[in-house]
Amino acid sequence: MGTLPPNAADVLFLLLGAIMILAMHAGFAFLELGTVRKKNQVNALAKILSDFAVSAIAYFAVGYSVAYGVNFFAPASALTANHGYELVKFFFLLTFAAAIPAIISGGIAERAKFSPQAFATFALVGLVYPFFEGIAWNNHFGLQDWLTTQFGAPFHDFAGSVVVHAVGGWIALAAVLLLGPRHGRYHKSGSMSAHPPSSIPFLALGAWILIVGWFGFNVMSAQKLDGMSGLVAMNSLMAMVGGTLTANWLGKNDPGFLHNGPLAGLVAVCAGSDVMHPLGALAVGGAAGLLFVVMFTVTQNRWKIDDVLGVWPLHGLCGVWGGVACGLFGQTWLGGVGGVSLMAQVLGTLAGVLIAFIGGGVVYGVLKATVGLRLDQEEEYQGADLTVHKITATPEREASW
Repeated sequence: MGTLPPNAADVLFLLLGAIMILAMHAGFAFLELGTVRKKNQVNALAKILSDFAVSAIAYFAVGYSVAYGVNFFAPASALTANHGYELVKFFFLLTFAAAIPAIISGGIAERAKFSPQAFATFALVGLVYPFFEGIAWNNHFGLQDWLTTQFGAPFHDFAGSVVVHAVGGWIALAAVLLLGPRHGRYHKSGSMSAHPPSSIPFLALGAWILIVGWFGFNVMSAQKLDGMSGLVAMNSLMAMVGGTLTANWLGKNDPGFLHNGPLAGLVAVCAGSDVMHPLGALAVGGAAGLLFVVMFTVTQNRWKIDDVLGVWPLHGLCGVWGGVACGLFGQTWLGGVGGVSLMAQVLGTLAGVLIAFIGGGVVYGVLKATVGLRLDQEEEYQGADLTVHKITATPEREASW
């Protein structure tokens, strides 16, 4: 028997997931707004919304076809088949694709030009991201078949620990390295200037919006109602809790670490949320919280890589950990469902990292060589809000008339 065609309940299920992930973009915006300095708050908000719009055009025109060989250049009467399920599926997967520039935005904050980022977004969402998305989720180039033949299971990434988060994080690392640190962040003497968050309440609000939306990100990745599993929801919850507790402990009650801890746990559990035991998910999330705090500190202080929101540790490294952890904690001997291979997970994850880092390096490298990536020193000193948008988040005075 073949699978039943999608029905109206499936369409509603997936639409609600798409809306929840769309709402997560507000979380990206407020997490960045709260973390950057006051003179860059407007820019943080503007980047997330404009990048989402550019992503929608890029994914509709190019990216979705690259990943799935499907386009919607057909009469509207044809698009209504199965209650328009294919359209809602596009909307759902677009919200994943648009997370790529939203992730990158936090790494390049406070010194990146506005317009070149829009070009980067189009290239990344149109070509780089769907190239790996097609490999992982649509069996392009036969990699999944080869992994299954060699190791008994394909690369498993249920909700995008690697496809979305690691890819976004490793593209961001390439962009951050090409941009260089903010002026005044690191001194020749070896000392550093702390740039404290402008608003812990907004940072926390962003984290909470992301946490809530993530249950759409993970649970609705089943894409049909009859595929939904409460295990995915429970594992997401446990990983979130694990990441929160370990990040708060190791971060010594620092609210920035505390509110990024649950996000680290959720990034890591995406891949194996449908195959792990809840206690396994708790361990995976806890380890991700530790990984984020340690590597954020090392990246900023020892390696002097000015990744403003720590998106490479959070998404890039915790995403890699999630891809690998799926192959470990998904095993039956650790209480998992089984059907996963550690070796397939390692190789699939490595493929995602290489495609992302090389692709990101090419896109941002070309832009740096042609139109430039950075605001000049005076513009950066004034802040992206006044330089790019001609207004600040909180004007110092009212008009005098």
